[in-house]
Amino acid sequence: MSKVEIRSPLPGTFYRRPAPDSPPFKQDGDAVADSDVIGLIEVMKSFHEIKAGTQGNAIRFLVDDGDAVMAGQALAEVDP
Repeated sequence: MSKVEIRSPLPGTFYRRPAPDSPPFKQDGDAVADSDVIGLIEVMKSFHEIKAGTQGNAIRFLVDDGDAVMAGQALAEVDP
């Protein structure tokens, strides 16, 4: 089966953890469920949860914590 991409719904800064001193929502290789939060997008001091929107055996992030992202950019891939 092919990998499923999780794309950014809006432009901003992508964060993989809820706070700088917290562990990441998900690590590379973790299983994901449809409603799992995988990160946050910050836009003008507002934070928006990014949910997986799919389920799979392993996630692989394509952007790093703190990277600027564009709307529609792939954030991660999930092996179904």
